[in-house]
Amino acid sequence: MRLAFFGDIVGKTGRVAVETHLPSLRERLSLDFVVVNAENAAAGFGVTSKICNQLFDVGADVLTLGNHAWDQREALTYIDREPRLLRPANYPVGSTPGAGANLFDLPDGRRVLVINAMGNLFMETLDDPFAAVERELAAAPLGLVADAVILDFHGEATSEKMAMGVFCDGRASLVVGTHTHVPTSDTRILPGGTAYQTDAGMCGDYDSVIGMDKEEPLRRFTTRMRSGRFEPATGEGTMSGVFVETDDSTGLAVRVEPIRIGGQLSETIPD
Repeated sequence: MRLAFFGDIVGKTGRVAVETHLPSLRERLSLDFVVVNAENAAAGFGVTSKICNQLFDVGADVLTLGNHAWDQREALTYIDREPRLLRPANYPVGSTPGAGANLFDLPDGRRVLVINAMGNLFMETLDDPFAAVERELAAAPLGLVADAVILDFHGEATSEKMAMGVFCDGRASLVVGTHTHVPTSDTRILPGGTAYQTDAGMCGDYDSVIGMDKEEPLRRFTTRMRSGRFEPATGEGTMSGVFVETDDSTGLAVRVEPIRIGGQLSETIPD
């Protein structure tokens, strides 16, 4: 199976990058399934139903969220109607709208499990992400129920993300981090066969401070004063993510490569 994951969409610039590049990239790489993190897609904060539908229309199969999941109030009700939109699985069970994982059927009968979880280090504290991921992996084991498993682990600390990769090694096709908006260079296949990258990077303008216009973040760092809200940068966006090819007999990775296209960063597109 040929899979792709793309990191946090930041504002209109990030959306335009995805809308511009994803349809042709999906065809060029013969992608079977695409996951995109959309938690910053609505002016940098949350996502709306309109934006979700636009992203589905250009080739996203599933959208994941993170700590900005509820910044747009309509997400609280929309997520219950849209199984392709996932929030972190370690929100309290029974009291949070939506789902943190779902099993998706491809037209050829293969099935992909997508899990969204959020780290606790330097983030708002949710339930134990390792226990939540274990629960979802046990419900649809790779190679038995799911033909591929993708985990978006939304977190700040590289140590927690790497620990999650080790925790899932041999039980997931891909474990990839989001939230820090900067692509890491540790793209690899772990010993047990799980593709891993600590952070996918963002879909947004890298001539910025993690996707936001530079002026306000810099003012806060240098003066400790706020003079306005963060606004997404409006230059040309880069679409950042990771490509994975799996062995259909096991669901484990046989190939993983970073993807970067457009904007400020050096272009990297798998052959």
